Amino acid sequence: MKRNIAIIAGGDSSEYEVSLRSAKGILSFMDQTRYNVTIVRLHGHDWCALPDADIEHDDLTSGGIAIDRNDFSYMYQGEKRTFDFAYITIHGTPGENGVLQGYLDLIGLPYSCCGVLAASITFNKYTCNHYLRSFGFRIAESVLIRKDEWASMTKDEAFAQQMAERTGLPCFIKSNVGGSSFGCSKVKTVDAVVPAIERAFEEGDEVICEAYMKGTEVTCGVYKTKEKAVAFPITEVVTKNEFFDYDAKYRGQVDEITPARIPDSVRDKIQADTLRIYDILGCHGIIRVDWIITDGEVNNLLEVNTTPGMTPTSFIPQQVRAAGLEIKEVLADIIEDHFA
Repeated sequence: MKRNIAIIAGGDSSEYEVSLRSAKGILSFMDQTRYNVTIVRLHGHDWCALPDADIEHDDLTSGGIAIDRNDFSYMYQGEKRTFDFAYITIHGTPGENGVLQGYLDLIGLPYSCCGVLAASITFNKYTCNHYLRSFGFRIAESVLIRKDEWASMTKDEAFAQQMAERTGLPCFIKSNVGGSSFGCSKVKTVDAVVPAIERAFEEGDEVICEAYMKGTEVTCGVYKTKEKAVAFPITEVVTKNEFFDYDAKYRGQVDEITPARIPDSVRDKIQADTLRIYDILGCHGIIRVDWIITDGEVNNLLEVNTTPGMTPTSFIPQQVRAAGLEIKEVLADIIEDHFA
């Protein structure tokens, strides 16, 4: 008997449309002979099942059947439909920060990714990186600014100069709880510091000012089941822009080289460290960890992503193909591990 799978997408952040594209990707990857798959769109209080979604033509932003949040069911063709498993592909709140996971735990519906604690830790970049630093991982020097503090700060040249001295220039200023590089700026001058912070606050209530690490950017995807640990081939990210911004990620202004052009020893350590982070945080499903390799061999943790993008051109599908694996089998591994 086929399991009923909900692909939960959408959310309440700037990554809403990116999430819907990931949902289309997962639906196209999923083994339809094993699973009945339905996309469920969440946006504020609007929760809708899209049982007839045409992923070739529909943008998924309209229509749908209301979800009963008492048990995450919906009525379709005169009968109540429920789910056996949820695959979460929301990038941002509420699916990446633990809020949705808490709801699913309450109603007893198993899901694909990290639980409440791991999701809430990894969603907060500053907290996650400083926590992992206590386990020996190298991270960039950074400063956290909260919106209530920002309101009372004197935003003059002296403040900007002090911030620049703490992180050095250039530096990155970005949302502490955002993704897809929305609100992220590479800041090269003192007079650009305050405008960049203001821009980052448009994405959330916390902002990070982070030192620039010159080196090779790479990303590594991994997952584990009760029977195995899988580290995918590493992708090297060579952007044509100032940094790996939205245009680079989604408009082709980047070269993504899988496997990365790095020494085998560096590759092995990044894969081992990514799997170690998986265990330290208590992750589930697929995660992706981004690194900066400085001086050719020193690995610096950039960030941890517990709901990585899953469009056909995203890093994880690329890495799965490079490993000689079938993405539908990887997804089945993750689903079936919850029922083993």
